[in-house]
Amino acid sequence: MNSIAIIPARGGSKGIPRKNVRLLAGKPLIVHTIEHALQAHTITRVVVSTDDAEIGAIARQYGAEVVWRPAEISGDAASSEEALLHTLDFLRESENYEPDLVVFLQCTSPLTLCEDIDGTVQALLDGNADSALAVTSFHYFLWRQDENGSAIGINHDKSRRLRRQEREAQFLETGAVYVMRSRGFKEARHRFFGRIAMYVMPPERCFEIDEPVDFLVAETLIRERDKRERLLALPDPIGALVLDFDGVFTDNRVIVLQDGQEGVICNRSEGLGLAQIKQAGIPILVLSTEDNPVVSARCRKLGLECLQGLSDKRAALLIWLQERGLNNANVVYVGNDTNDVPCMESVGCSVAVGDCHPEVKRAARLVLSNGGGQGAIREICDLILARIRGKSDE
Repeated sequence: MNSIAIIPARGGSKGIPRKNVRLLAGKPLIVHTIEHALQAHTITRVVVSTDDAEIGAIARQYGAEVVWRPAEISGDAASSEEALLHTLDFLRESENYEPDLVVFLQCTSPLTLCEDIDGTVQALLDGNADSALAVTSFHYFLWRQDENGSAIGINHDKSRRLRRQEREAQFLETGAVYVMRSRGFKEARHRFFGRIAMYVMPPERCFEIDEPVDFLVAETLIRERDKRERLLALPDPIGALVLDFDGVFTDNRVIVLQDGQEGVICNRSEGLGLAQIKQAGIPILVLSTEDNPVVSARCRKLGLECLQGLSDKRAALLIWLQERGLNNANVVYVGNDTNDVPCMESVGCSVAVGDCHPEVKRAARLVLSNGGGQGAIREICDLILARIRGKSDE
């Protein structure tokens, strides 16, 4: 099944100027949708339809393709369907490309996850439907005014106040995900046609950016969700914390004195975090290929066990774990460069500092916000402590 995700994103937003490229939780708004589309298992390719050079550049930077939209369908009056149909026509004419499914994604719904995209596609397939949409459960009472100004119930009888479980199930269109069979969509020229299926999204992921204040709300929701996901990425229980030195304790730079001695700059706040981890009874090990006195000196200062001058860090790690009877699945390993990847692949939770090598980021289960020597160790310590506190509160 060949499925194309199309994200319409024009540059001329009037309600919130430059809305689609405005930063949300550290990324341009459109990037949240692009990333989750690329992660969706049911999506073959991801295309952004735009008339704006900056949006196009950002889309390409984050892995999406771009189809340039002509001016006549880029104004306020242009419909999303026009952008979708133009993209399909362009790809058919330029590549002879005809997808089976068209997945229409709105970048103004940044809380949408890849499972919501996959879920909507699967709802169409399971229901043998022609089109599908993402919805969420709706259980509120709707009212309108009649010609005399009197309130009238729309979805309920005002004389009977039924409990939620007694009412017929109703659903609210989220505006986040739509799926259409390509051939039927091109004939109907509208997103809803034939048999329509629904995928029910959790209410906490249903949020649209319409007003400036919505960015503040979405920022809070995304950061809280990211924090929960980071905590859940940690093993339960946490058996040990293992850390590379260069690029983790430091920013990977070295100070070379005139007599050849080397020095590094470390982050003092990380010492307190590591002390709290030790107090929690979690063993800590520092592994380093460097045979430099600065490594042992820093570890001695912090009271950390250190193995350095290693040609095979993974072998040393496995021996250390075996000697202490520790389960690899319960170990957190923090690295920054390619020689850390074998160790990261050998433990339950692989962690990369924020400024790590791209290969390390791909191998990581968890990527920290901070770089090496710039708070990365304190960040992972705080996450581990929050995880421990969360378990004790259950």
